[in-house]
This record gives sequence, structure tokens and C-alpha cells, in this order.
Amino acid sequence: MASPGYGKRGTPDQDPLRRDTFAHLPLRARYLAGFIDALCENAAMDAKTLAKEQPLYGQAAVRSALNELSVAGHLRRVRRVSDTGTEDGTTRWVFHTYWSRTARSNEWWTRFLNGDVPEPEPEPEPEPEPEASAPVPPARSDAYRRLAQLGLHDPRLTLSAADCTALEATAAEWLAREPDPQIFTRAMTGGLPDAVHSPRAFVACRLRDKLPPERPRFTNAMPPAERPRNLVECTDCGVPGRPEAVPDGLCRTCRPATIRTPARI
Repeated sequence: MASPGYGKRGTPDQDPLRRDTFAHLPLRARYLAGFIDALCENAAMDAKTLAKEQPLYGQAAVRSALNELSVAGHLRRVRRVSDTGTEDGTTRWVFHTYWSRTARSNEWWTRFLNGDVPEPEPEPEPEPEPEASAPVPPARSDAYRRLAQLGLHDPRLTLSAADCTALEATAAEWLAREPDPQIFTRAMTGGLPDAVHSPRAFVACRLRDKLPPERPRFTNAMPPAERPRNLVECTDCGVPGRPEAVPDGLCRTCRPATIRTPARI
């Protein structure tokens, strides 16, 4: 297992594991993908640990395979601003390696790492009979969706539909004062106890206790420049950058000019 703040993190809407899930990968990357996919959440995914825990490949081969998995859209190494800074007020970063069994495009990773968790595309359904049209599901507010997504960030805060409906108005007031969804998610999921016995009561308490203050609005004031809160690390050399500036999880230096990104979801 990795140290707190490090290690494997899952992504939403992954396809089920099949015999041919990683068949599109080279043999070495295919083997390592199956090994990583079986690891539990927060397991260490650095090259040294992976080389030690499986018998076939050393550190250099593992690093090359991780680069192949990054280019194929299966992983991204990320630095994220922590909720809790250091005592002297400097920024504290935590590090994660996000893993997706389903190969993802650079655009998907950019949206995901910027806090926009994409919804799965619905499967086409047959046209309903005129006398028995299917009911249209109600539109959900941003507050409801943010509450429903808390369980994706930490399973201890998985809420039911009834829980989200009950907390929706309070969450909407929270987001009206601080619309940044990442700040909302960190406020709800940061520093959780080992066990959360009642996610609904726990989130309700945090919505109340961490409600941002009402800030005066200045119509002529320029908004402050926002510091990026998520940086993708180059899978090979570790140089950080914005998600859109590190295509395939590799920086310009480590990404060969002739590389071809395979088609992904």
C-alpha cells in the first residue's frame, strides 16, 4: 500500500473486465495492465514497487510499460492541492495515479481531472409504442449531481437518491457562495474518519459547518488569477503540467514525435 495521499485511484464508468480487455496493448504492457487492474485502491503504483511485486519485469521495463499504458489512455499521474496546507501557510500537494480499465482519450482525462465527471453514454433503445411512451426522468440540479458524485471520490460518502434530495437545498446554497466544484468536493471529503456510519448526517454536518461566507460582489473588480489545483505528472520523468498540456500523460520531451495515439473513448 502507498503512503497516505499516494497510490492507485479508480475512475468512474469503467467497462467490466473481459478476456480481451487489454488485447490492444503490447505484451509487456498487457501483462502489467492486468496486474495493476487487480490491485486494490490506494495500492502503490511506482515502478520500483511494481517491479518488486511481480516476477517478470525489472524497473526499466516497468517504466516503459507504464509509459505505454499512459499513451493508451489507461493511467494518469496527478498532483492535487490538499485541503490542509502546512503550518507555515505554504501549499501542500498530494499525489495519485488514476487508473482506468477502459482506455480514455486525452479530452476525457482533461474533463475528469478538472472535476467534470463525464456521464456514461446511454445505449440506444427501441422506439416506444405511441400508447406507452417512456416517462422522462427529472432534470437534476448541479447540487444534486455534486452530492451524488461524492461516493466516486470516497466510498465512505456514498449517498442514496433520498439522501441527495434531502441535502440538495443546503448544497445549492453552498455552491451559490462558492461555485468551484473542486472546493466543494474537498470540503466534503477531506480528512474523513476511518469509518462514516451515517454519510447523510456527516455530509449535512459539513455542509452546515463549512458553509462559505457570503462575499461582497464588486462589479468592476478583476477576478483573481486562480492557481491550477490539478497538475498531471509526466508518467516518465515526473514533470508537472496542466492536463491539456501533457497529452497521453507524457511531456513534450518524453513523448516521441512519431507517436500515434490510439482511438479511445
